[in-house]
Parts: sequence; structure tokens; C-alpha cells
Amino acid sequence: MNRLVHPPKARPGDRVAVLSPAFAAPGFAPAVHEQAMTRLIEATGLVPVEYPTTRRLGASPWDRAADLNNAFGDPDIRAVLATVGGDDQITVVPYLDAEQMTADPKAFLGYSDNTNLSSWLWTHGVASFYGGSTQVHLGPGPEVDPVHLAGLRAALLTGERLEITDPGESEDFGVDWREPAALTKNGQREPTEPWVWSGPARAVTGRSWGGCLEVLQQILMAGRFPLDPDVLAGGVLLLETSEEIIPTSGFRRLLRALGERGLLAAVDAILLARPPASDHERQPSAEARSAYRAEQGDVALELIEYYNPEAVVCIGIPFGHTRPQWILPYGGEITVDGAARSVFADYR
Repeated sequence: MNRLVHPPKARPGDRVAVLSPAFAAPGFAPAVHEQAMTRLIEATGLVPVEYPTTRRLGASPWDRAADLNNAFGDPDIRAVLATVGGDDQITVVPYLDAEQMTADPKAFLGYSDNTNLSSWLWTHGVASFYGGSTQVHLGPGPEVDPVHLAGLRAALLTGERLEITDPGESEDFGVDWREPAALTKNGQREPTEPWVWSGPARAVTGRSWGGCLEVLQQILMAGRFPLDPDVLAGGVLLLETSEEIIPTSGFRRLLRALGERGLLAAVDAILLARPPASDHERQPSAEARSAYRAEQGDVALELIEYYNPEAVVCIGIPFGHTRPQWILPYGGEITVDGAARSVFADYR
């Protein structure tokens, strides 16, 4: 198992980079971005710094990589936050400068397509955090959700250990960013279902890896993860699915492939996030949404039981493409307690 460096925490007044390594959402919806920056300052006391491609729609992979290299290599920048995910960050990775980006380790926050960057940092010995898109979780709505704010401050500033709790409500998508109401209203929220637990009644503490399942498929196909699954031995696997609402049959194939690769068997615990079940174009009934989430969970339990019956499993934690969102350590320690049915995360 390779050793991981945990970057030092920032302090109020420090500068942090706000980048768009995938889609430049701030150039698409600048009002939401501006509100996100104001809230970031208010919540953390940190000073956001934009780079040339933060708002540039259609920026080339090498230009986006240059901004990442420069931000990670700048000693005055103490953390890097992604504005949002996207679809092509896999093309940015070849242009990253490992020496420049890891000489002065700093916290990175992102999810979805940013799985590419978090996994790349992990393989280069640097821990990060999964979650924290400024355009999705800081800018929209009447306020920053309390669970997101707690994870954000822990990841950037305090490094404390937090219990990961159910916020009790969830939305699959918010108000269109181009609408003025996006700045003051949440999307349609509904009560959450209880988390589903499976596996032995024991507590597991291990470092995490994983991310968006569709992106993990690309990373593995591109050969950008160690061939030996034992690098995950004793760890906690984080899995979530994107806003594309993949069919359950597709989810089965992707998860089964992780099993055949040996990744499911290598870990001691698996966390599967609450999946989105609707979007701006597709809005099935509440019953249909609940059935989709339950069906995905049932498939996960079936395959995990097949590949790793000793894994402690929790399904439903909101760390993926729904809101409110918990930010979780990526390479840091997470404790999954199947007996107490609790989850704790160490944000050191």
C-alpha cells in the first residue's frame, strides 16, 4: 500500500485556487459563481483566486492542465477547489506535471469528472477530498447546506473528525443556473430513505478511494490505476453514479467489472451514495424514483455479497450527485461501523 501525504490545512486569509478542470461553469452561469465566491469567503475566510480557464468555455485540455500545474505549484495557494465536473477531464490528465503538482501538497476538492484528478493525486501519493463543487453546492439556493458547510470547513481548515449524518432531505437537481431564482431557491427536495446496511456487524477503519462509477471505468480503461488491487487492501471504497441516471443494467455491468478486477474484494468497507433519479428533462414519480434507488441498491448488495461477503456496506450516504452533499476524505480515513450503524470521517 502506497503512503499518502495529507496536505496542511489553510488558515483564514490564505489564498485558494478556484479552477474549472472540466466544464467552465462560471462562464456559463456567472451569477451563481459570484455568489459561490462570496459564500466561500464568508464561510472560511479564505481568498478565492481564479485562473485563466476558470471562466473560459471550451478551454483546451493543455490550458486547463496549465492552470492546475500553476495553482498546485504556487506556494501562495493553499488549496484548490473545482467549480464543477464535466465530461472530458480524462484528456487533461496527460498534461499534468507530477513534480510541480506534488512538491508542495495542498488540498483538492472536487467530485464527478474530478474523480480523474483525485485518483491521479492518490496514485501520486497525495490525499484529497471528494465533493465540494462551488457551482453546485456553494452558489445556488438560499444558503449553503449545513452538512456541506461542515465538511467544507473540516476539509479546508479544521481537520476534525466528523460523524456523517443523514440530512433528512435531498434534491436530484436544482433550479436552472441561468434563472434568477437559482440564487435564492433550492430544487425540489424530498425526504430521504433510511440508509441500508449489510455485511458483518463490525467496525472498519481504512483510507478511501473511488468516486463516480462512470469515470472510474474510464480511469481503469486508460490504465491510470495500479494493476494490483492490493493497493486498496483494508480500505473503504466510495462509489456513486452521475446525473446521467444510468440504467440499473449498466450499473450492474460497471460494478461487476470492478468485482472482476478484484477491487471489491480488496476493501473492507463499501459506501454507495444516494443516486439521482431525475433531472430537468426526466421527472418520474416519487414512487418511480424510490424504486430506481432501491433497485440500484439491491444490485449493489447482490454483487458485493458475491465478490466480498465480509465487506461492511452502507448505501444511501449523500456524497455524490445529490444535494445536500457531504464532502468525504479521498485517501483519508473513514470508519464504517456495521454494529453501531455509523460512519465517521477524519478530515486531517
